[in-house]
Amino acid sequence: MQCNIDARGKAYRFRLGIYALSIAAIFSLLTFLGILASTNWWYVVAIIAFSGAFTIFEARAGWCVVRAMGFKTRI
Repeated sequence: MQCNIDARGKAYRFRLGIYALSIAAIFSLLTFLGILASTNWWYVVAIIAFSGAFTIFEARAGWCVVRAMGFKTRI
């Protein structure tokens, strides 16, 4: 895992991860309160939370899995 993103990419990924974790927290609250009645919403919450945490990991490590696979990203 070599550093393959610059400071701008790190900041973008960190903001994206915080945003995803916030959305996961909102969905989990709505599911817990019964507004989103299906128990399948917990799977959605878990996927979004994992994605957000992984994105924050990428930002902290300075490494992007998509770039590591050879794809070019804008940031």
